[in-house]
Amino acid sequence: MPRHSETKYRLVTTFQRRLNALVRRLPGHTLLETTGRTSGLPRRTPVGGRRVGDAFWLVSEFGERSQYVRNIKADPHVRIRLHGHWHTGTAHLLPDDDPLTRLRTLPRMNSLAVRTVGAGLLTVRVDLAD
Repeated sequence: MPRHSETKYRLVTTFQRRLNALVRRLPGHTLLETTGRTSGLPRRTPVGGRRVGDAFWLVSEFGERSQYVRNIKADPHVRIRLHGHWHTGTAHLLPDDDPLTRLRTLPRMNSLAVRTVGAGLLTVRVDLAD
């Protein structure tokens, strides 16, 4: 990874750790809950995306470097909190999907942030069971 991308990754993830600790507490924000690949504990990450039918779509700004993507690779069973209600589902990483095209179908402000700070974008689809 080029040095600029690595610096960007470190700055953004440091900022996000602090911000996410606050955002996770907001009742209306969308959360993705994965199972920690090492600890086995629930890990909740604020995400931006959109439900389309029985699927929830999002784009990971750092692709396979994102901790929640690593957790999904270890165990794809997840939960999504949408509008205050939890939904179970199975996450699928879609490296063949065009994440920039996908971002055009997702909420604008989140998509702008992902395009601005991201490197190595990766589409994720969660098939909702309920």
